[in-house]
Amino acid sequence: MKNIFFEDNQEFTLDDYMCYGKDGRGNLGDHISIVTYRLLEYSLKIELMEQFGKDVQIDIFRKAGYRSGVYFASHILDLHLPFHEFVAQLQKELKHLKIGILRIEDYDEKTGKIVLTVSEDADCSGLPFIGETVCNYDEGFFSGVLSKYTGKSYSVIEVDCWATGDRVCRFQAMVEEITNHE
Repeated sequence: MKNIFFEDNQEFTLDDYMCYGKDGRGNLGDHISIVTYRLLEYSLKIELMEQFGKDVQIDIFRKAGYRSGVYFASHILDLHLPFHEFVAQLQKELKHLKIGILRIEDYDEKTGKIVLTVSEDADCSGLPFIGETVCNYDEGFFSGVLSKYTGKSYSVIEVDCWATGDRVCRFQAMVEEITNHE
């Protein structure tokens, strides 16, 4: 059946999907349980890994996280705040939305390098020891947030994770080097 309200080949944007309004979930509101979140996240991870391999699955989750991080920074955070106030706002929002508790361990203003941790991370806190990091979506998310805020391209890699035996997720964020190939 053709939808007469949309032009042919119209693609939805993240903005379109973020519209849920009070009429859409008037009784249940805008919160879901960690069980629901992890069912979605890990069933998608497993399906992508089975169909396309682990490297593709990780790449897709990082890119999706990046997309949502840019959206989050653009629509929820004040991009004009000084760095320490921006971080405080990001901490507050992540806690409010029950994503996790953010802490900045180190920040080098000169290089832009940031070491940050997230405790009670929605992605992995409580997982059994797997022996590898699993928060690829978070890597992309923080990359998107920092890239949008700074106007520089950030790369974020998780170095510690609940799934590796740690009790916080630790990420290293660095400004990507731009190289000219002539």
